[in-house]
Amino acid sequence: MKSIGGYLELQLSRGEEFYPSLIKLNTGRNAFEYILKVKRYKLVHIPYYTCEVMLEPLKKLGVQFQYYTIDENMDPVLDFEVGPDDGLLYTNYFGLKQDTVIRLSKLFENLIVDNSQAFFSEPLEGVDTFYSCRKFFGVPDGAYLQCTSDVRLKLEKDVSVDRFSHLIKSIDMGIESGYEDFIVNNVVLSNNPIRKMSSLSQSILSGIDYKACKYRRNSNFMYLHDFLESYNDYSFDASSVNGPMIYPLLISSTEIRNKLFEKRIYVATYWPNVLEWTTKKMYEYYLTTHLIAIPIDHRYTHSEMKRILNVLKTIL
Repeated sequence: MKSIGGYLELQLSRGEEFYPSLIKLNTGRNAFEYILKVKRYKLVHIPYYTCEVMLEPLKKLGVQFQYYTIDENMDPVLDFEVGPDDGLLYTNYFGLKQDTVIRLSKLFENLIVDNSQAFFSEPLEGVDTFYSCRKFFGVPDGAYLQCTSDVRLKLEKDVSVDRFSHLIKSIDMGIESGYEDFIVNNVVLSNNPIRKMSSLSQSILSGIDYKACKYRRNSNFMYLHDFLESYNDYSFDASSVNGPMIYPLLISSTEIRNKLFEKRIYVATYWPNVLEWTTKKMYEYYLTTHLIAIPIDHRYTHSEMKRILNVLKTIL
């Protein structure tokens, strides 16, 4: 029985999660491992342009994998065959590639969609799809999974209390103060067993105003795009943005990242490991070194977007 009385606990808003019917797990990579376990693929085709953590479940389960390349639209270069016992992993890059996901779903039965960068892109019927919550919201961990297999794994519930410090510090002392804890948290999440989502993460995710978050992402994205489209070497259709992760600015200049950093504007690199997997002649290598992932999330308004543009205007 639940206790009654005692000290007052942290109070969080109660509502509904964005994906209440999906399987709730602890991490995105473990959601991928869940798929591999129940589908028992012998070989998985994965993009060169992806995070190295995606190799963890493949290596853990001894599943063979082969890299494939993407073109300048970030679509797969389909110069390989996907056998009946093979899986094809595709990343919905920055939440802008839903049309490609739909096209691939019609071509391949064994498609696995990595929506870690596309939280608001709802899963297609009959397609294995997973999400990583902490890429979009202030949670210590958490993932959602749509798995088309009827097999369900028996899992223990995760506990997130020891992964929460960077989130608390960011509120009390600023984002920089929690960065070291954030890095430690990333390390702690490596090679963890598949578990159910923690009560802490689920409680936070139940109290988020998702409509407002998506609106703010879309608005910030379009504010930047109106100015940056003519400078951006990555061409995409912005007419139907759906809560994208970041604004991807691809440009030949290599000084932009440092200029933004000097102004306390932090942009992630997707992904440093790609430089080890590829050669300088490959498009994925160029993406990793030249793509500027500009933050557009719900913490910010057009005021912050204008500040970013003011820095970029001194360089472009």
